[in-house]
This record gives sequence, C-alpha cells and structure tokens, in this order.
Amino acid sequence: MPYVNIKITNEGATKEQKAELIKGVTELLQRVLNKNPQTTVVVIDEVETDNWGIGGESVTNRRLQGK
Repeated sequence: MPYVNIKITNEGATKEQKAELIKGVTELLQRVLNKNPQTTVVVIDEVETDNWGIGGESVTNRRLQGK
C-alpha cells in the first residue's frame, strides 16, 4: 500500500488543485510502479510559512526579503 505525503505551504491551494494532486500522484504510481489505486494513500499537509524553513530562515522572512 503506497503512502505519499505531500507538504505545501498554506498559501491558498484550492480544493480543486489538491484533488488534482491526489489524482495525479495516484495515477503516476499506478502507471510507473503498477500500484493499485484502491490502496494508494495520498495525504496533503499544509504548513504555515512561519513553520517552514530554508537555509536557516522561515519562508515568511525569506519572502519579506524578496528571496
């Protein structure tokens, strides 16, 4: 049973976009690895930019600095 965890920043991904991610990942696993879509689990976690760090800084601060 494949388990895929997608983490994105919480910046307004729509319900439709998330549904497309879930469908696309499920189809990719079926096509590439011959995995059963009925047993494929996809979870999307949305993370606040204050809780996501890159290069020692939060995404919030990096965006404020134009990085």
